[in-house]
Amino acid sequence: MTSKTSRQSLRTKNTHMKYLIFTILLGCSISSKSQKISIADSLLTDLVSKKGIVGITAGYSINGETKWENSAGYSCLDVKKPFSDSTLTRIASIAKPMTAVAIMQLVEQGLITLDASIYPYLPEFPSQDKAEITIRQLLSHTSGISQYNSEKEIENTINYPTLADAIKVFDKRPLLFSPGSKYFYTTYGYVLLGRIIETVSGLTYENYMQKNIWDKAEMSNTAIEKIDKTYEGKSCLYHKNARKAKSAKQNDLSNRVPGGGIYSTLNDMIKFGNALLNEKLITARFLDSMMVTQFEQKEGNPYGLGWFFYAPKPFENGVIGHSGEQTGCASQLMIIPKSKTVVVVLANTSGTWKDVVTFSSQLIGISEERNS
Repeated sequence: MTSKTSRQSLRTKNTHMKYLIFTILLGCSISSKSQKISIADSLLTDLVSKKGIVGITAGYSINGETKWENSAGYSCLDVKKPFSDSTLTRIASIAKPMTAVAIMQLVEQGLITLDASIYPYLPEFPSQDKAEITIRQLLSHTSGISQYNSEKEIENTINYPTLADAIKVFDKRPLLFSPGSKYFYTTYGYVLLGRIIETVSGLTYENYMQKNIWDKAEMSNTAIEKIDKTYEGKSCLYHKNARKAKSAKQNDLSNRVPGGGIYSTLNDMIKFGNALLNEKLITARFLDSMMVTQFEQKEGNPYGLGWFFYAPKPFENGVIGHSGEQTGCASQLMIIPKSKTVVVVLANTSGTWKDVVTFSSQLIGISEERNS
């Protein structure tokens, strides 16, 4: 990834959905199931043939039943291995709602409260000269914690064995603003949430997520990406500049694990959405509490506790979800609680985030047309 592209990626992460507020409806009526399949297949294929994505998989489910899924392109170009619904691929910031749900489990159990100070749970995080920060503010990106401040941090090559080690990357930095006074999207805030999960549960973040999120949702192909491990069936990494996609250099995600260091598959991500809707992870009451706008932004999509809201006002939380982009990945998860719809799109090509988000919104339109 070039320096210019990396800086643009950083700005995109900070504003996130600012330039893509969509109405989630297709501009045409779809009269039959076969039409839905044909349109979805065609849109997916175009992302590879016309938009330069190397490999992509997508699908949607309603009431726990997968209505459509398909894949196009390659997981690795050099061996012409097709991308599929079981290809292991980075999911980038879709890790954030998983971490947020884990935090809400602890809230539901009475082990923490959302408006509690974070400092008692973070013994290695210096509180001196820092204003009071709450767990709610970390979840909603209103804490004042900074984001990556350089291309070197985005394309990290240092391995941090533990979350306590990763926190040292930013723990001495001053807050960007008084907690609760502004919204600023930051992955590092979610690193702190991951560490809070550890100190409260007595488990490592990885073990907690395995036991309480991935196992409960029956996600057998989801885990933390580790730089020194070889994964069978994992996608190669690609990045698209203005013209075409090229192989991207492997970076180390250990500086951001709870906010963007996880790999998964299409099937597993659909399972995550369905487990959430079916109250396997948290009860509906606590999901509802996550679906409340935490800060009134002048522009861009509203944010709750771990979720972006995508539908038009005044029903913006009718569609919740999260997007993600990092080296070798562009991803989108969308959930419509009312119709129990889950939409997932995973691609192995960074620099294509806007195309992935647009396709996701089109799939929402297809899924909601007659909801069948």
